[in-house]
Amino acid sequence: MARFKDYWPDYYHAIAEMMALAGSEGEELHAALAETNRQLDDQFVLTSSLAAVRRREAMLGIQADPDAESLSFRRKRIVNRYSTKPPFTLRYLQQRLDYLVGIGAAIASVDEHAYLLRVTASIDNAVVFNEVMRTIETIKPANLVYQQNTALALKIGVEEQIVAKAMTWNYRLDESWRLGDTPFVSYGSEVPLT
Repeated sequence: MARFKDYWPDYYHAIAEMMALAGSEGEELHAALAETNRQLDDQFVLTSSLAAVRRREAMLGIQADPDAESLSFRRKRIVNRYSTKPPFTLRYLQQRLDYLVGIGAAIASVDEHAYLLRVTASIDNAVVFNEVMRTIETIKPANLVYQQNTALALKIGVEEQIVAKAMTWNYRLDESWRLGDTPFVSYGSEVPLT
């Protein structure tokens, strides 16, 4: 209150109504300053008031449980939702697939020329598959077509065998061999080497 009186002319100091007005204006200006600071804090998620957190949760469609969730957790959840907005990268999609299915169980690739997003996955659980589909539909750009490829976990056996073939060279440096009449070389049958 004394701060506002200091800026008034001296003849206002003798008037009782002006002193009462200075007291009420001081309270109003302090309340306005506090409201201005609260509005500034509400502009940022991590310093938001409870009312601002509720407003953001309503905008994002979040059903909060105030009894089970703290205000700081609710703020972190809002930041997480805001940070999972487009634009996304193929690396981010691969990280989400690795998180949902397991590392290496799903592979995402993009064919830029055909505008095709391919996801090859080996998923046995229908619930996980539906969540993968929802994640891909959320993340994929509108100009790409999504193609799901199923990968089967099969074992492949490798066998080694060495064979030899006899080679007969047909060309001659003299003029007896004509280009195109016979091939340069003829191969014999394969003989396995042990």
